[in-house]
Amino acid sequence: MKILLDIQDSKTAFFLELLKSFKFVKKATPLTDSKAEFMEDIREAVNELNLIKQGKLKARNAEDIIHEL
Repeated sequence: MKILLDIQDSKTAFFLELLKSFKFVKKATPLTDSKAEFMEDIREAVNELNLIKQGKLKARNAEDIIHEL
C-alpha cells in the first residue's frame, strides 16, 4: 500500500527517519511538490473516468475541451 502525506518541510527529515526505523516500511521517498500535484491530478482523472463509466458523470466532448484552451 502506498500513502501520500503532506508534511511540514521542517519535520520531513525527522518523519522520514521515523518511517525508515519501522521494519514493515519497505521504502520512504520524498516527492517534489510538482510530482505530488501530478499524482493527485492523475488520481482525480481516474476517479472522473470511473464516474463516467458508472453513468454518474456526463462525459464532455473533446472539441469543447479544445475550444476552452
